[in-house]
Amino acid sequence: MFHYIRGTLAAIRQGFAVLDAGGVGFRLCVSDNTYQAISQKQNTEVKLFTYLSVREDGMELFGFFTEAESELFQLLITVSGVGPKAALSILSSGGPQNFTLAVMTGNEKLLTAAPGVGKKIAQRIILELKDKLAKDQS
Repeated sequence: MFHYIRGTLAAIRQGFAVLDAGGVGFRLCVSDNTYQAISQKQNTEVKLFTYLSVREDGMELFGFFTEAESELFQLLITVSGVGPKAALSILSSGGPQNFTLAVMTGNEKLLTAAPGVGKKIAQRIILELKDKLAKDQS
């Protein structure tokens, strides 16, 4: 629905940011990587790439400092058993580059370091995403 939102960073906390865009405060769940990238930019204009998660019990907006991290997030949530919160946790634990490396090398330990990710989920992520990531790398 939204590809990105550009606005003034009104508030930033570990786990979320609020962007004021056109007088509307958008609360976005953010990874640790995005938090670190924008934490010193309060009251300045920032651009976050977005993903809107719609479920029966509510909607959540996720924001990412880079389009590459947003794309990895969207790829991660295609894996059965991986929801938006788990995907955010995985990307926060090692960053997008380390996540890609972990999948390509089959490193389950790096993936299971993320809270809420067990061995079976890590194996499923590697199995389902290894070929997709390899194709993107070439």
